[in-house]
Amino acid sequence: MNPLPAIITPSLISSIRRHPYLPRNTWYFIAATTLSILNRPDEIQKVYKHAIDNGGDYFDVMPSEDEQRRISRRIREAVIKSSAVGGVPRTINALLELKKVTPAHLLDEAGGCSPTGRTYDIHDISIGVILERGQAFFNKIYGKISRRIMSQMDNSGTEDLGLLARLTYGYVLSNTKVLSAVETSYVLIAGLIPQDVNPQLKGHLRGAINGGATVEEVRAVRNIVIEICEASGMNMLDESVPAGWGWRTEVATL
Repeated sequence: MNPLPAIITPSLISSIRRHPYLPRNTWYFIAATTLSILNRPDEIQKVYKHAIDNGGDYFDVMPSEDEQRRISRRIREAVIKSSAVGGVPRTINALLELKKVTPAHLLDEAGGCSPTGRTYDIHDISIGVILERGQAFFNKIYGKISRRIMSQMDNSGTEDLGLLARLTYGYVLSNTKVLSAVETSYVLIAGLIPQDVNPQLKGHLRGAINGGATVEEVRAVRNIVIEICEASGMNMLDESVPAGWGWRTEVATL
């Protein structure tokens, strides 16, 4: 079997890392999320190695051990949160590939040591409190249309879609101990663009603005995700190329 072509190259890392207006300390987890959804977990290793060797900001600075741990946790959390829009199987594959290149002292192994505290959320906090937190997070993302969006899911033919959304927002997305609310929006944007799902993407582009991002920052996130997707072989699909790996319509923007 021929190896898959490389996506992450030094020039691509330099391009996305130093993109004008990209929020600081986000490039590596946005890239990892995109690669997970593209089903290229092997390429996440390159992103991670570069980040812990050169830092997670714009310029090369050898990070301290504490900063390496912060980078490690943020990239894992992004992949965890991307499961909300991209599915658990790809998250599993991404995290297992990432673990192969993560130094042992930068791992959070089983035993309740995760900085997210989700074990505590599950075992020690009432589900009502968690669901209320999730609903508040959902409302902040969707703003004045949040009630309509949730009603659409409740009335989708099975109310279980609304239940799934409430559980996901409550236990996964609204936990902001590692990634902030606006950083979570960046993860969701990065998870949606490769899937060609503009209706959902539009809501989360606006949701990032509702969470405190600027228009320029959201556009920068969008642009670097598209850049990674294009490096993987994604293209615009049109009448001359009616099928394949790509987008059927222009990727939504603000």
